[in-house]
Amino acid sequence: MSTLDSIEIKAFVPAKDYAQSKAFYHDLGFEMCSTSDEVSYFRHGHCAFLLQSFYTKEFAENLMMHLLVKDVESWWQQVQASGVIERYGVRVVPPQDQPWKMRDFILVDPSGVLWRIGQNI
Repeated sequence: MSTLDSIEIKAFVPAKDYAQSKAFYHDLGFEMCSTSDEVSYFRHGHCAFLLQSFYTKEFAENLMMHLLVKDVESWWQQVQASGVIERYGVRVVPPQDQPWKMRDFILVDPSGVLWRIGQNI
């Protein structure tokens, strides 16, 4: 093992309303592993990101996250069953096959961050 080996990479995701965004991601099924007044560490399985109590509209609405999953249809069903769409008034686009050999759906969080949740096909 080299001292230059990478261990992990995480994005800082902005939150317009930090408390609301923390609740949204929890309700979506992410585990909040740690939190402070400024940053919360969320993960689902081996995937993680940092939610920050910072918001710039232009940044949030131009940030795209991609979550690769084993079964996109199960994720789609879980998102619908979780109630986050209605509770937070977020925008979604149902699963569809993409030309880049993925099947994915779009979920836009309460701050405007676009998530593509998909699987390889």
